[in-house]
Amino acid sequence: MDKAQAIHQFWNAFAWDAYDEFSVPDGSTYPYITYNVSTDSVGRPIPLTASLWDRGSSWERVTKKAQEISDYIGYGHQVEEIDDGYMYIVRGSTFAQRMNDPNDEQVKRIYLNIMVEFLTP
Repeated sequence: MDKAQAIHQFWNAFAWDAYDEFSVPDGSTYPYITYNVSTDSVGRPIPLTASLWDRGSSWERVTKKAQEISDYIGYGHQVEEIDDGYMYIVRGSTFAQRMNDPNDEQVKRIYLNIMVEFLTP
């Protein structure tokens, strides 16, 4: 599994469909996750972001999903195996932030920030 595939696999581990932010299929239904893909090599931690998307009158479901992801990463870090090494993940600062949609008050979005270092050649 290469670096982009590892990022995809990480975000798809949380029981919601997850898409590269530039490849959300037409007709996608809430809830879902969008994420960005950036890569580098050992010694160069990079920020990666994702958005949790839901639609409804309550923040409860999307807030619980953000907490699930936070718990999975843990207070220290999470390590995922990839080809020729590992993907080291920590929560970024600020980890989670609520966002609104000016065109639809029913859309609930939480913007997540993680730091990733690819421990690979």
